[in-house]
Amino acid sequence: MSKSILWTLMLCMFMQTLAMSAQQTAMISGKVLSTENNEPVEFATVVLVGTTHGTVTDRRGNYSLSAPAGVYTLAVKYIGYKTAEVSVTLENNRSQHLNVALEPSVSEIAAVNVTAGGVSRINRSAFNAVAVDTEGMLNSTRNLSEALAKLPGIKLRETGGVGSDTQYMLDGFSGNHVKVFIDGVPQEGVGSAFGLNNIPVNFAERIEVYKGVVPVGFGTDALGGVINIVTGKRPVSMFVDASYSYGSFNTHKSYVNFGQTFRNGLNYSINAFQNYSDNNYKIDTYVEYFNADGTSSMREDKIESVERFNDTYHNESVIAKIGLVDKRFADKLTLGFTYSHFYKEIQTGVIQSVVFGSKYRKGHALIYSLEYSKRNLLTKGLNVNASVNFNDNVNNNVDTSQYKFNWHADRKYMNGSVGEQSYQMSEYKTTNGNATINVSYRFARFNTITLNHVYNNIRRKTKSDILSSISDYTLPKDTRKNITGLSYRLMPTRRWNLSVFGKYYNQFNAGSLSSNSSGIGDYVRSTTRVSVFGYGAAGTLFVMNDWQLKLSYEKAYRLPTTDELFGDDDLEMGAIDLKPEDSNNANINLSYNHLFGKHRAYAEASLVYRDTRNYIRRMTDKYSGNVYYASYQNHGKVLTKGISASLRYDYSRLLSIGGTFNYMNARNRERYVTVGSSQLSLYYDQRIPNQPYLYANADATVNWPKCLADDNQLSLTYGNSYIHEFPLYWENLGQSSTKSRVPSQMSHDVSVTYSIKNGRYNLSFECRNLTDEALYDNFSLQKAGRAFYGKVRIYFSKI
Repeated sequence: MSKSILWTLMLCMFMQTLAMSAQQTAMISGKVLSTENNEPVEFATVVLVGTTHGTVTDRRGNYSLSAPAGVYTLAVKYIGYKTAEVSVTLENNRSQHLNVALEPSVSEIAAVNVTAGGVSRINRSAFNAVAVDTEGMLNSTRNLSEALAKLPGIKLRETGGVGSDTQYMLDGFSGNHVKVFIDGVPQEGVGSAFGLNNIPVNFAERIEVYKGVVPVGFGTDALGGVINIVTGKRPVSMFVDASYSYGSFNTHKSYVNFGQTFRNGLNYSINAFQNYSDNNYKIDTYVEYFNADGTSSMREDKIESVERFNDTYHNESVIAKIGLVDKRFADKLTLGFTYSHFYKEIQTGVIQSVVFGSKYRKGHALIYSLEYSKRNLLTKGLNVNASVNFNDNVNNNVDTSQYKFNWHADRKYMNGSVGEQSYQMSEYKTTNGNATINVSYRFARFNTITLNHVYNNIRRKTKSDILSSISDYTLPKDTRKNITGLSYRLMPTRRWNLSVFGKYYNQFNAGSLSSNSSGIGDYVRSTTRVSVFGYGAAGTLFVMNDWQLKLSYEKAYRLPTTDELFGDDDLEMGAIDLKPEDSNNANINLSYNHLFGKHRAYAEASLVYRDTRNYIRRMTDKYSGNVYYASYQNHGKVLTKGISASLRYDYSRLLSIGGTFNYMNARNRERYVTVGSSQLSLYYDQRIPNQPYLYANADATVNWPKCLADDNQLSLTYGNSYIHEFPLYWENLGQSSTKSRVPSQMSHDVSVTYSIKNGRYNLSFECRNLTDEALYDNFSLQKAGRAFYGKVRIYFSKI
């Protein structure tokens, strides 16, 4: 998105702000409490029905609003609770006090109890799930991926700076094992520009993570778990939120979000954001030198500090939504449109000694969506949620240089050879249709049945201006998935509940495979079908008022992807006979959450067990001519045992301190080299390489309310992250002194924020990697050193 468009959106935002009405003369205030534990309900919506007057409760459940004198119905709403309505009479120049009690509603995924520090369990849900509240990060420059790092069991792995490839490791699983959702809608096929590492943290109200055992409501084939981004759900009559940040490596980030809800239920919102960075940070590496005679030599006796020079990245996204709320036929009906675009220069290959000087990728995506939800449809207790999404993505890979580059940006002519890695000018078109319906019915007070079905259809076509065999999109690849889940939940008391569920996975795949030994040409269209059945159970018990125990188990499956089955039309060959990965996932969790006066203590610990079979391995032993082609094979048993823990203490709104600890011991349990072989594997019972197994983080925030003015606040935040060293390759190979390891790392971040007019205007400054630590995720790929960022944010709302 161009800067002119962003400024136009910000101008619209200010015009809406000026239109907000003046303060009224009658006042009502009070506290919103939960009937379950008499605790305050944070961020509940309090509105006068039929008007634009309303507010949101604070951390202590307090609310206060003004309106003209008259007789009204005061409605209080919050996700996971039944709406409470009370008749009130407001009189001119008078204030009155009214407390409201909310009764929790029963659902498969219950309300979230988030501490002031931002992390807590998802209440009443029997599943091993945690949530992080983004409120304390809204004035930072963090994206959604970085916000996830506060949660126990989560490790973010990046290959570089802004826009770099990102993976989420969740209790020992990563990559395709972990699925991402936004408001319960799967994000497969949305394009890299709309990845969580590119979305600002302001986009979300909170982030939920379901570890290992996944509720049927998500309808996905995830072995490791699910990340669910929850956006703002409160009915806001008018709001504007805008920010701009600038920092090291010429990094610019901007965000604009505004919208309005009218009295007749019509609402709209516009959400736009962009990221730009040169990513020209310095790294430490060996440098190859080009000699005058055309030869080259690597100086392996000297490590030099060099600047990245071909790593510019930018992306732009706009999300527009229009719909209706609180109608007799629908609680919510929303039509959405999203456009995203990205451009990414490629600086290195999979190892840092491989340097590119002109290779790049670019692409854009269009996403259309329709969402519908209705509680008590036709009969009391019958709730329906449905969504339809269609994604149309185009990506281009360009590698046409005739020069080889080194880390000093020197170049050498390659004697007529073209392509720094592999000569290509390819275009990939991917269309992805997704439809989800979730129906739950509560009967006989204690019983709830939930039926969920997800249909997903992905088609990818490839065009290359170099390879004539795929020059006109003639080799489409199709994947159709149908996943159906059925669960039964018994909740006879508020102290315990039990859920049992089953999932049916069905997949159809069609694509082209090479019919000759070289792996190239003579393509023949092939098809495959997969059908499997999974099942599980989850239960929770409140041992005492503040203690909660959770147990869960699932026989889970992960279906092979299109690329694993049919290759990527480049350097990977497919394996059409792949079986789904399956895993026995078990979790035990104990949590403690206690509020006493102005103090809150929270602690939790989880034991995880993952026994994975038919593990899909990426192999590079297929030799053809002078080129190695990667292939895939079902081989391997991986056993993961681990523990994750979290502690947090809050004192009122003045202090929050806490942290997480994670140890995940993932080991290869496959005894033989290949399937059917009698040759014993050298790597049996060895730790899975190139994967962190011990990591932790901690943070502390101190707030000074009424700093310089009654409605201003100063906040100081410190955070750190520790990763213990781990082997880059199998740890039983080689001498101890020469083994390649990713070193132990400890990074520190600090930030200061000054909020004016109760958060209406905000100024923040932060320093990442304060001690300039050399940070790596994959040993040879170094991340940015010390960096500084400043941010300006404004926020107005009228509820």
